Amino acid sequence: MGLDLYILIRTSTVTTLTASSITTSITIITTTTTTTTTLHADATTTEAITVEPKDAVRLFGRLAEKYIMLDSSGGMCCYSACSDCEYRLPDGGYIMADQSAARPKWIPSYDERKFESSGKEHVTAWSTDIFTDGPAVTKEDFVERVRNMEYNPTLGGPFLSKSGAGIETDESVAVVGKMFDILAGEKEKLTKHRMGKRIKEIAGGEEGLVWSSFIAALTE
Repeated sequence: MGLDLYILIRTSTVTTLTASSITTSITIITTTTTTTTTLHADATTTEAITVEPKDAVRLFGRLAEKYIMLDSSGGMCCYSACSDCEYRLPDGGYIMADQSAARPKWIPSYDERKFESSGKEHVTAWSTDIFTDGPAVTKEDFVERVRNMEYNPTLGGPFLSKSGAGIETDESVAVVGKMFDILAGEKEKLTKHRMGKRIKEIAGGEEGLVWSSFIAALTE
């Protein structure tokens, strides 16, 4: 007579039965276990993230400033309508020397700038608050130092009060990490020089990065 044996495999271990004097029909039933892993965003993640405007403005409000020096020549133009002046615009116009706003509007593309003729000088917050102990930072240092920078409500982007602008959630921390990746590229460290250069590139050659270009870079 025939004998059917049913073996239920619950793990990866397979049990083998031998029958010497009977005809054996073996039916193997397997079960599949699905494991779901939840990944939390952190400063080092390289996966695509969804950037919410309020998380982006938390970052913008730390890097942007109310004042910017727009003339990269450092005020060398004498504004006397010289026809061959190398410091004038291609169309013959003048570069506005500097500009101010009621609230932070620009992330300057320079770390510091001086106008010798007028005695003006501007040192940017990002250059002093991020690069505190040298000309380069790791991603972890960048994220931590940006989180500790002072936030102020900005011109551009959704309004966010100072009291509600902490960078505490996984999502908001990940936005800061993404900005590091945008600025540093494939490099493990971001230098002060490269940060200024990349800000100007993202700004389309302008001396300061405004909200519209900032959020476009984060969400593209």
